[in-house]
Amino acid sequence: MTRVLLADDQALVRGALGALLELEGDLEVVAQVGRGDEVVDAARASGAEVCLLDIQMPGLDGLQATAAVRRELPGVRVLVVTTFDRPGYLRQALEAGASGFIVKDAPAEQLAEAVRRVAAGLRVVDPALAEASLLGGPNPLTDREREVLRLARDGDSVARIAQQVHLSPGTVRNHLSSAIGKTGTENRVEAARVATDNGWI
Repeated sequence: MTRVLLADDQALVRGALGALLELEGDLEVVAQVGRGDEVVDAARASGAEVCLLDIQMPGLDGLQATAAVRRELPGVRVLVVTTFDRPGYLRQALEAGASGFIVKDAPAEQLAEAVRRVAAGLRVVDPALAEASLLGGPNPLTDREREVLRLARDGDSVARIAQQVHLSPGTVRNHLSSAIGKTGTENRVEAARVATDNGWI
């Protein structure tokens, strides 16, 4: 019996995934949480062997939670299950230590098989995403460029971004300009959109 933890901020999705997995005779859902910062404690308390993590969650996102699980509980495997089929997210998830990455609209039997494979120490990756990730290449943005683009995406002014990241407005403008160039866009709003669509931020 493989012990599974589910982490998704949408209770309906959590419940549906749990119900599907409970139909499998060899899988047992031992914990469910709605926040990324609850994953490690819940996995430790429940003895989970595989954590199914959504990407967008409060507290910690699924990528940060993946890294935390791998750091704190190295014997526990992580399978990222998301609605966001972005190649950049796949790359980030694998870099964070995830053993698998599939999208939520995968058939139920494919999800169950992915859990089994990950539990067995194998890697599971959505084939179409894997191809797109290889073709798309690595994330071209630096950590600072990603940071200022995230804030720009939320509509913050250059002055406000500068305050938040403890840089001068001129330095923030330089990072934004570089990100705009790397994304081949005209302005920071477009750059943030392209970076988001590619899963770079």
